[in-house]
Amino acid sequence: MKISWRASLLGSQLAELLRRPGRLMTTGLSVFVSAFVVFATVMAQQITMETTLDRFRGTPEAVSLVAAAGDESSTGISNATLKRIRAVPGVAEAAGRSDAGAPIAGPFERYLQLHADPGTGPLAQATLVKGDYPDGPGEIAVNRQAAEQLQLAPGTRVSLLVPDPKDEEGVATLKVAVRVTGVVRSTATSEQEAGGYLKDTYLARTAKVPDFTRVDIRAESGVTEGELSRRVRAVLGKAPSGGTVTSGSAVRAQEAKEAVSGDLREVFRLISLFLAVAVGAAALVTTSTFRIVFAQRLRQLALLRSIGAPQGRLVAALAVEGSLVGAVAGGLGVVMALGVGQCVPWGARLLAGQELSAPGFPLPQAVLVVLGTVLVTVCAVLSPALSAARVSPLQALRAAGTVTGERRISPVRLAVGLLLTAAATALTWQLLGDLPNSGQNDYDRGFAMVVTVAVAGFAFLALIALGPLLVRPVLAVLSWPLRLFGPTGRLAVSGVGGTPRRAASVSVVVALGVALVSGALVSLACLDGYMQRGAALTAPADFEVAAGEQGLDASVIRRFAASPHLTHVTTYRSLTTTIGPKAGRQEIQVTDVDLTALPTSAHIDTATGSLDDLGPGNAVVASGLADLLGVQAGDSFTLPSRRGGIRLTVAATLPGEGPLLSNVLVAPADLDRMGASRTANGILADASAGGLTARGEGQRALETTVREHVSKPDDVSVNVLATTRESNQSELEIMRTTSLGLVALTVLIAVVGVTVTTSLTAIERTGEFGLLRALGMRGGALRRIVTLEAGLYGVLGGVLGLALGVPCAWLLMRVVLTTAPLRLPAGQLLALVAGLAVLTAVAGLLPARRAARTSPMSALSSGQ
Repeated sequence: MKISWRASLLGSQLAELLRRPGRLMTTGLSVFVSAFVVFATVMAQQITMETTLDRFRGTPEAVSLVAAAGDESSTGISNATLKRIRAVPGVAEAAGRSDAGAPIAGPFERYLQLHADPGTGPLAQATLVKGDYPDGPGEIAVNRQAAEQLQLAPGTRVSLLVPDPKDEEGVATLKVAVRVTGVVRSTATSEQEAGGYLKDTYLARTAKVPDFTRVDIRAESGVTEGELSRRVRAVLGKAPSGGTVTSGSAVRAQEAKEAVSGDLREVFRLISLFLAVAVGAAALVTTSTFRIVFAQRLRQLALLRSIGAPQGRLVAALAVEGSLVGAVAGGLGVVMALGVGQCVPWGARLLAGQELSAPGFPLPQAVLVVLGTVLVTVCAVLSPALSAARVSPLQALRAAGTVTGERRISPVRLAVGLLLTAAATALTWQLLGDLPNSGQNDYDRGFAMVVTVAVAGFAFLALIALGPLLVRPVLAVLSWPLRLFGPTGRLAVSGVGGTPRRAASVSVVVALGVALVSGALVSLACLDGYMQRGAALTAPADFEVAAGEQGLDASVIRRFAASPHLTHVTTYRSLTTTIGPKAGRQEIQVTDVDLTALPTSAHIDTATGSLDDLGPGNAVVASGLADLLGVQAGDSFTLPSRRGGIRLTVAATLPGEGPLLSNVLVAPADLDRMGASRTANGILADASAGGLTARGEGQRALETTVREHVSKPDDVSVNVLATTRESNQSELEIMRTTSLGLVALTVLIAVVGVTVTTSLTAIERTGEFGLLRALGMRGGALRRIVTLEAGLYGVLGGVLGLALGVPCAWLLMRVVLTTAPLRLPAGQLLALVAGLAVLTAVAGLLPARRAARTSPMSALSSGQ
């Protein structure tokens, strides 16, 4: 007699799994999402790297060899040597590369960076966007920055001031007239500066550049790299400076290494960190899911135990079930992420007009993700499997849901939770007690950041351990609005609070996502305030006109203020003096700039006092001088002057530098008392509108006024302060998008966890729902109960996540940037919790529909 494979213990469990494919899909949903998220991030990293390399490296794929001058003291490869390289047999194309620069002749201080590029063909680094690429002497193409900021549209004629080759001292210049023929986008640089592009031959004539820094060489088809390299070396050997030849692949590899270093590498490390958090969240969801599934099968497991099934083999069978779920769900997640990743460049091109590179097919990473998914799933299954395998054979006579409804936790779990809470509290107290003073350089911030991460980890582990004890008290406060909905609301609250272990296991995953998102929002708000404050003090306006000691006449200032291209024109005066003890007197700068006249003043906060108290007899002191003098708001100090000491009261102290790098900010009357000239030393002004075009117009308006109405215009400088401010803001936006996008992965997994838990709960509570239907409850009311329960998981996890994320974010900012303002983006945090409640409620719609279709007869027929 042949024994069926279902007769074995393992076979019976697998048969049960195959008999209910819906349970397989429900159980593996969180694993599927986790595998999809992890491999989608791998694909995103591939796209980012390939796009970065394609856009910003300087060597095209078609380059076979790169020749460069061998003598470091030499200026480069001469034009004659370039011609000889082009004549070498086997050379299909050779392009000289040289970067030069030249001011644009005229009343404005405009500078154009010049690049040699063929413009067309495999070796081109510049892609034509508008007009024509220059194909003759006296022609030039410009990038977007030059076209917009310098108003160099196609057809514009300008003169470049290039060095006079006859002048040995390099002081004299020649005017070279050029005509702009087109606008290009460079694939080799990030185009931070206004630049011009033309062919190598014409660059040598136009910019008077006799040599090239390197030559890119493309080999003819069939010519080996080694043979061609020997021929080119022979040509370079005859050149005065000699030369070196490097393969194009080696140069590209070095450029790839440099392109993904620095900030991009830090971004990838950040991605890896959040991936680990996402995997941990998926493991928590998977553990909770299998605990519910095994609890629903307690009667079956008890029957197996009663007929002699060993506990060890039962654990192994349940673990194999988990590995099967992990393999199937992980494989499907990887396949879907692979398909989505291949479609991303096409979608970006179609929907956003962005050119992204294809990610390829990273097969090794795909295999690793599937194997890792199986490993994580098996590890997540072990804990509920061990608990389920210890079931007593008498459990076959009991109800299946008794385990999940227990409200108490074991003494060991309670002790561990309290110990973790005490550890997190002690470390926090230690960190707050050791915070550095302003300007202290011997503080180990790296170690303090590690301790802060440990605090967050201990706090989250304590939340896991003590979660069942926190559910009902927190729920009692949060659920009172739901009780106003009558029996529906009260039943929803009791449904969540009646199973605190299950509610805690689900809410903890939601809390992890909320803690990460809220921590990111709070940290970014604090960092944003810190950077905006720094920009408001060092770059309070778009432009600064500094005239030094000669000053600016009132008539010139009135012309600035009357310009339609400028706004917020504010004058300032400065005076330098010394202060401090005789043994170590320090030179300081005192200014009377009216910061309240500039919009950026809203971003300036104080360490002590208020800026509103600034006036005659009062002063605002920067942090460095305040520490030197040992003063804070309300104290007095003396400023020396030509007319004797001036006693001032500290209205406020700043947490960092003063405006325009000054040390003391005083009222104009007090600066008069110090003997300062009544002529303004400079002005601050903003462009009348945003954008590069408006800024260029504002800069030209300032320069025109200076050239035409200032007696010594060469002694007056026009500085564009907005560039630095916008660069910092751009970095912050990149950081904001990256961090929020990554932590959102955890929220996605948490929402999936709510969906899975609610679905399994709906299956488990079939008898309860049938009884409610038998008592007269309509399907719509039952649907609302299940939906409200799912929403309560989100609210509960949201509140616990805020309680964990906000303090940890504040602590981290205090450690990283001691002077950063502590901000609370209340609106964003409330929107986060409300949005998560809506998402989790929507996640419960599908199981709510299942519950609403429960027949009253289910109360009689349900059983495990």
